[in-house]
Amino acid sequence: MFEVRAGGPPDGEAVLLLHGFPQHSGEWDDVVPALHAAGLRTYALDQRGYSPDARPAAVDAYRIPELVADVVAVLDALGLDAVHLVGHDWGAVVAWAVAAAHPERVRTLTAVSVPHPAAMAHALATDTEQKARSSYMALFRKPGTAERVLLAFHAAALRKMLGSVGDASRVARYADPMREPGALTAALNWYRAMSRSDLAGVGPVEVPTTYVWSDRDVAIGRTAAEACAANVTGDYRFVALPGVSHWIPDTAPGPLAEAILARATATA
Repeated sequence: MFEVRAGGPPDGEAVLLLHGFPQHSGEWDDVVPALHAAGLRTYALDQRGYSPDARPAAVDAYRIPELVADVVAVLDALGLDAVHLVGHDWGAVVAWAVAAAHPERVRTLTAVSVPHPAAMAHALATDTEQKARSSYMALFRKPGTAERVLLAFHAAALRKMLGSVGDASRVARYADPMREPGALTAALNWYRAMSRSDLAGVGPVEVPTTYVWSDRDVAIGRTAAEACAANVTGDYRFVALPGVSHWIPDTAPGPLAEAILARATATA
């Protein structure tokens, strides 16, 4: 069973929000008020591994096809034929995959921070800087080792990773749930289940799409960001936020809400 935070006008067009690592649906709290004010109904999902009652043990349970199936099942359970889909970080990966595989369920797509998987693959193959930016994944994919490193000394390394998300209370908001038994392992299993074949299976996206990137993102460089356009066949917009870190929903909720609304209302 997945935990979903719903808000906004009950009769508004639906927006499904997918969080990233190592956060949860609360990362959208500063974004949704503007969406509600514009008449949209939001559903922020705690995804597989983050919802305590949807935390399977097997690594293979966190493959991209499983994560995509979760989104479709949630839409069915909520009685939503199609939504404006928004995803940040790993949530963006899932959103890209849902939009590519199930365009009939997606009115518009707003992907935040992480570009289309094919754009990432291009950058990793051609850009040594992107290879360095993505080197942390090697640690994350090591069972046991990653948990020990990230959780040692009251999760000091995890808190440092989250440092630019905001003040200490905001860091704790995301770091503390990861200290619960099994929570961090489930979140890291997304990385451990990741495969080239699953990523390559994400095809071009035909729905109207906005990609939001920030130039101080330590994980995603400009090569990957600019390669994104080649993987969208529908109307496409690239929004670059200067001086903003990877944690866009937390640190730039206003500009992000504007980008989501510009995309969603353009097709209203």
